[in-house]
Amino acid sequence: MAGAPGWGLLVRQLRGTRRALVRLLVWSGVEALPPLVSGLFVSAAVDQGFLAGRPGVGVAWLAGFGATMAVRAHAARAGFPYLAGVVEPLRDALVERVVRSALARPTADPAEVARLTEQVESARQLTATLLRTLRGVGVTLVAALVGLTLLAPAVLPLVLLPLLAAGLVFVRLLRPMASRRESVVLAEERLAAAAGRALDGLRDVQATGTGADVARALAEAAQESAAAARALGRASALRALVVALGGRLPVLAVLAAAPWLLAHDALTAGELLGVATYLLQQLDPAVRTLAGTVGGWLLNLAVVLDRLATVTEHTPPPGTTPHGVAGVPVGEVRLVGVRFAHAPGAAAVLDGLDAVFGAGEHVAVVGPSGVGKSTLAGLLAGLVAPTAGTVVVGGGPHGVVLLPQEAYVFPGSLWDNLAWLAPEVSERDLTDAVERLGAGELVARLGGLTTGALRDPGELSAGERQLLALVRTYVARAAVVVLDEATCRLDAAAEERVERAFAERPGTLVVIAHRISSALRADRVLLLDGGRGLSARHGDLQVLSPFYRELVGHWLGSVPSGRTGLAS
Repeated sequence: MAGAPGWGLLVRQLRGTRRALVRLLVWSGVEALPPLVSGLFVSAAVDQGFLAGRPGVGVAWLAGFGATMAVRAHAARAGFPYLAGVVEPLRDALVERVVRSALARPTADPAEVARLTEQVESARQLTATLLRTLRGVGVTLVAALVGLTLLAPAVLPLVLLPLLAAGLVFVRLLRPMASRRESVVLAEERLAAAAGRALDGLRDVQATGTGADVARALAEAAQESAAAARALGRASALRALVVALGGRLPVLAVLAAAPWLLAHDALTAGELLGVATYLLQQLDPAVRTLAGTVGGWLLNLAVVLDRLATVTEHTPPPGTTPHGVAGVPVGEVRLVGVRFAHAPGAAAVLDGLDAVFGAGEHVAVVGPSGVGKSTLAGLLAGLVAPTAGTVVVGGGPHGVVLLPQEAYVFPGSLWDNLAWLAPEVSERDLTDAVERLGAGELVARLGGLTTGALRDPGELSAGERQLLALVRTYVARAAVVVLDEATCRLDAAAEERVERAFAERPGTLVVIAHRISSALRADRVLLLDGGRGLSARHGDLQVLSPFYRELVGHWLGSVPSGRTGLAS
């Protein structure tokens, strides 16, 4: 079963919903009425009604049983709001836990955070399903045993002994099933993580020719996941033994003993039918549901809770990307022996990269397609962790903001979009940012800074979305801003205005360059080639690196005459 962390997490979160739990339990007690009286009413209908020659009495007893079913339906409906009162706060608390954990771990993999969020939703659905099912099945099982005791105590040994044997077998199966279920979850996470890394680094994989290695690693992860699922299936099949012992064997035992019980007046005909009602209509379905529910949903919930409890308390291992490190100037970036590969055994995209970006410096990162520029941006922002080496960012309390090529804006007010990363920004500062970045005309067309709205972001061009995202990034209080081709949809003049504004902004600016003009405007250029880097001023780098001269020539040669994008 689940370890202490998972159940401890669940118990802590449910403590705040005690009132809803109590009311849910009360309505569950009302739902127990039909299972409790079913055999008693059937027995009375037969013995006191139909066999006694009074069919009206028999019908009346059956009608009374029908009335209890209506009461049960009302109780089930009345209990649903309290079920929501338990489950929804649980979901909210788990989501908050995941978000806080991700914010506390700047190296958290976005794919991992997405998987954890999916697991939170799984925990909500599983908890709701278990509460809804177990409250019905649990009270049915207890009510059926109480009804049997009241109706025919002579048959209790025939029922309880197989039921206890089924319980012992099931408890014995729980631990291996929980272990195998956890293996399935871990294997699926490893497969998803490997696929996510391969997809994110597809351009680098193609450029380095490591597609076969990455495909091999993905195939191994898929085979591991499939093997874990097969092992779980074999263990789960043994639950049929529990159903046979706890649900079917009591019925067979009572049927075998029925002639003797009737002959010795231990049971009447009506009582025998009442016992059969309890066994066939209440006990057997309850055992089936419990075996399937506890063996499936509850184990899933146990594993998910353990994952949420342990992963969200995780501390970053050595070699990840610490931000706000004491002793490192705010805005300074240090990369020491950084290595990154998209999969085990794959060729490294970055291999032994060393670099230092001074606080407040404007750095342009250049290199051919697939050399690892976007990977470096992800490392600086803490979105991925290096395979080896360290990335240290002196970010103070605000860290790094990464703006990718695909800008994100959302339906809502223009102010909410622009102030998303800086809710405390003043209107004056936001207006200044709009003017500095040349977004005044766009903001006016959208209705103004404080009254404008984005009803359909798809109506904006890619360049307009980039411009709005750039304003949002500019007002963020980040010590380091990384622009990963975030101006590629702007024309050369607009790009120059944006980069000059960001260079004048307090903090360090790292630009993943796609035009030679970006390198010319930077204080320093970092050339990536062969997994390593060479850093110098533009003019010095042309002397130091023939490859950089070739790259500059390629840039200039690919731009039509009069549109070189060079800074004046």
